[in-house]
Amino acid sequence: MSAWSPDHLDRQPPGTAVRSPDGLPDLLHAGMYVVDDNGSIVSVNARAEALLGRTADELVGRDAHELLHRDHLGQTLPRASCSMMQAFLSGRTGGGDREWFRRGDATPLPVTWLVTPCRIDDGATGAAVLFYECGSGSEALPPAAESPTLSQLERLALLAETTTRLTSTLDSDEAVARLVRLVVPRLADWAIVDLITESDDVWRTTVATHHDGVVVRREDLEGPLPPVHEESFMPLSRALRGAASALAGPETYQGPPDSGITVAQQRLFQVTGLRSAAIAPIRGPRAVLGALTLGLSDRPGSFTGAELSLLEDIARRAGLALENARLYQRQRHIAETMQRHLLPQMPEVPGLRMAARYESASESSQVGGDWYDVFSLSDGATAVAIGDVVGHNIDAAAGMAQVRNMLRAYAWALEEPPSAIVERLDQAVVNVAEASMATLVFGRVEQSEDGWMLRWTNAGHPPPLLITHDGRSRFLDEEHDHLLGTGLIRARTDTLTALPPLSTLVLYTDGLIESPGHTLDRGLARLRQHAAALAHRPLHVFCDLLLERARPVGNDDDVALLVFRTPAEVGEADDR
Repeated sequence: MSAWSPDHLDRQPPGTAVRSPDGLPDLLHAGMYVVDDNGSIVSVNARAEALLGRTADELVGRDAHELLHRDHLGQTLPRASCSMMQAFLSGRTGGGDREWFRRGDATPLPVTWLVTPCRIDDGATGAAVLFYECGSGSEALPPAAESPTLSQLERLALLAETTTRLTSTLDSDEAVARLVRLVVPRLADWAIVDLITESDDVWRTTVATHHDGVVVRREDLEGPLPPVHEESFMPLSRALRGAASALAGPETYQGPPDSGITVAQQRLFQVTGLRSAAIAPIRGPRAVLGALTLGLSDRPGSFTGAELSLLEDIARRAGLALENARLYQRQRHIAETMQRHLLPQMPEVPGLRMAARYESASESSQVGGDWYDVFSLSDGATAVAIGDVVGHNIDAAAGMAQVRNMLRAYAWALEEPPSAIVERLDQAVVNVAEASMATLVFGRVEQSEDGWMLRWTNAGHPPPLLITHDGRSRFLDEEHDHLLGTGLIRARTDTLTALPPLSTLVLYTDGLIESPGHTLDRGLARLRQHAAALAHRPLHVFCDLLLERARPVGNDDDVALLVFRTPAEVGEADDR
């Protein structure tokens, strides 16, 4: 470790301190650490290690604010509301008392502190921080612990954090969970979220409190609520109608209940021990989505008009986030439903086993244009196709439907090889269809005197994988022509591939092999390894396990999977 030494410490008179090996004084009662101009710890003394319950190796190189600075509830302080950060950034000497550091065992350390600029190695500037323990936790609680009131700066920081956290997810359940974590225990002992569903039911989605700063759900208090009473003047009923925000206490619910919701509120106050509550409507741009309730049960004080105003601002931001999440999920549901209805039923082909799977992308993505198709042709052959229309939205799903239907029409009407049919489809994609570009593998599976055969063509799609019954595997990558929709005028090719008895043919889309940060070759090798290991499994088990094992972690794309298995030769046992 380098010897970091503040200039003024080098001029201490003899006997005032014993220097630790890294150049910082080993003070009797005060801890000390030095940070560089980025706020990262570069040196500590022995007393700091003892007070913080952390070794120098655990401290040096870490951001001091993120690692140590906490409020009285153990929550990370926004940098904008941290007085120590303000002193550090000002470049002047400053101090404070009744602040909090986080020890290595996660317990709070109440401190009095002083921060002052200093020079470190090579003439760079930083700051030295001296601190000492100023009493036990109960003795050192700052005034903020006696009331949920926040300063104007803290309010602005909380609202900014609320906007950032809630708008960065399009999952309504996750948005509610983030909302609760923002306000408990920072503002309240309890948070209750009641939402109105799209069918106008009222659902108590979340009842949460905290233990030692960790949010805990009370699922026994969650669930459906009676309908909103249009003539009730009780606070929650009014909030759910979007009428007004209100403060409430146990006395609010002491009289005869005027509705079923009021009965539920009486039970809530009794079970949780709420002494003070603030209730605000959660409004979306078009309708009231629910209500947010904050409650105090353990800490002293009561909510006031100032806290109610803050709650209204938070609930307004929550309403925007929840409305966006609902719109997204509605669109996603429509697209998924359309896409699943367009995927075909497997036809019955004597001797040939078939299975297919379609897995949508993760919740953070929209549906795409992945598809597969299997249908019988007039000459008795079986047409097989798998493809991917470029895009990840409902337009891609609609384009997929066009390409699939045109391919079916061409394949049924024209007695031509796969390459000729795909050439006609390519011209239609360029001139007629709304799809921009697409990849496709299209072929005919047919039985001849020599066994089962696949005659196929590839328009820019990942190569099919063939696994024999003994576990040998190879990608069918003999030919690889251009994508559909590029406008290129170039002849396409056909390939004839024999399908040995009990062999498995795997057609798939790129979501099964591609992932950010990894090469395509790695994904193909992974697919080949797992497919070969599953060669003896029944076909439906084969599909399920292949998706589970070969799909890359962090995959953010749809996956379509189409698998065929040929029968055994005459006289051999078929153990499929």
